[in-house]
Amino acid sequence: MGGFEWFEFVELFGLGIGVGAFGAMVGIGGGLIMVPLFMLTMMVPNGSTFNNVQEVIGTSLFGVLLNAMSGTWAYIRQQKVIFRAAIPFALATVPGAFFGSYITDYFTGQSFSLIFGTALCLLAILMYSKSKGKKATVEVKDYCFDGSGNKILMGVALSFFVGFLSSILGIGGGVIHVPMLVFALGFPPHIAVATSTFVLMVSAAVGVVGHAMLAHIVWVPALAVGFGAIVGAQIGAMLSKKSRPRLIIVILSCVMFVLGLQFVIRAL
Repeated sequence: MGGFEWFEFVELFGLGIGVGAFGAMVGIGGGLIMVPLFMLTMMVPNGSTFNNVQEVIGTSLFGVLLNAMSGTWAYIRQQKVIFRAAIPFALATVPGAFFGSYITDYFTGQSFSLIFGTALCLLAILMYSKSKGKKATVEVKDYCFDGSGNKILMGVALSFFVGFLSSILGIGGGVIHVPMLVFALGFPPHIAVATSTFVLMVSAAVGVVGHAMLAHIVWVPALAVGFGAIVGAQIGAMLSKKSRPRLIIVILSCVMFVLGLQFVIRAL
């Protein structure tokens, strides 16, 4: 990385606040926004901040980690994290997140853009189509292993995949985990966001360790965005109390589809 000016640090700090607030509010960690922005604006030839896709992913995931840590603390204070589900789901993400950090070395810019963009478009369509009329089937105070064994096993299996995707794409995995908790396991949306943020914290931490070992993290922008994300997560957690869950999902779906389409076009 070349010289990094103070105003660039301030800009990334401000970006981190905005991304962190939105990420914590919907439980996605912000990587969904950071990765496209980094790739489209800061990974260019001759004097770029990022030299390759792996650095974009590792740096973004570090910001996701700090955002998730801050958001988790806020949601624990609000008593919205269901630990009986969050802990086994989080543990299931660990192996996938660790190995995913090594798989990124096999991605070229074009292949990454195509896979990432296609995944975003498909997930956006799925989220939007399933957002109509879905009601929670899980009582927060009663959610436990008793009588919910099948759902726990389903959540563990899906969480392994979430951890893998989190590390390989640098988006944190919450974009899959929140819909999974709401649509597949019947969590209330706000509880799904809080529980997903806890799981995201664990998977991102493992992924960051792997990426750091491979020197995939550019530390100055990572710290700038990460510190901003810490502040933004507190804002997002407060906003989540007043948010309308379906409206958030619709907005998120639209953003995902537009960004995904851009990446697909760029890869063709």
